[in-house]
Amino acid sequence: MHKISEATSYIQQQYPTQPLFGIILGTGLGSLVNEVKIDKSINYQNIPHFPISTVESHSGRLIFGTLGNAKVVVMQGRFHYYEGYTMKEVTFPVRVMKNLGITKLFVSNAAGSLNPAYELSDLMIINDHINLQPDSPLRGANLDPMGPRFPDMSDAYDRELIGQAMEIAADLRIPCRQGVYVSVPGPSLETVAEYKYLRVIGGDAVGMSTVPENLVARHMGLPCFAVSVITDLGVPGKIKKINIDDVIAAAKAAEPGMTQLMKQLIARQ
Repeated sequence: MHKISEATSYIQQQYPTQPLFGIILGTGLGSLVNEVKIDKSINYQNIPHFPISTVESHSGRLIFGTLGNAKVVVMQGRFHYYEGYTMKEVTFPVRVMKNLGITKLFVSNAAGSLNPAYELSDLMIINDHINLQPDSPLRGANLDPMGPRFPDMSDAYDRELIGQAMEIAADLRIPCRQGVYVSVPGPSLETVAEYKYLRVIGGDAVGMSTVPENLVARHMGLPCFAVSVITDLGVPGKIKKINIDDVIAAAKAAEPGMTQLMKQLIARQ
């Protein structure tokens, strides 16, 4: 708890205004920041106990400002287990954002499709997840002031936010799905057999993030909304070799729609 308190105190010295909503931006999805009227930008490396993002396209800044009429804090760049961090380090910023006063968490990520109906650059609102990460950020001594030892996960993703997002997507004519996100450790992409397996167990998309942050958010009673951008196709007959440039290009194509969806969803809160 003292590390969370120290990071929170440092940030509040730099920016004393309480943010209402926290936003985590995934690979290739950083331009939502352009919609924010920025009051303060803090590099991760300057915040006590904060990890530093090592992934290409992740800027590594905590942005404070106004989106619509709401005060927000935006993580421009996130952390992953495959970077070598512990799960507690991966999710440390979510703890800090809650300590700063956020009331809801909004998350985006890049993901591979498992559902044959999906196409590149589609948006998929996450309505549930399957956790295949090798460790949990909740393992070890429970932080009793922040949440219960055994948090319930039957409402992992807020149903009201999902409903509002689907209405907004329909109004804006943005192609948008709902589905189950499978979180795996990475950093290698899946084999053909693994794609088949993940589909068999109920997945619609697969990625290497989001679930750890969601677990910590729900542990603290923080409602969570998450959306995936489909950046590669893990469906038999559509699988091809890809690299990070391909992922970023597919994310960029979907970014305008995702940005408007997030912006309008936050404006409704």
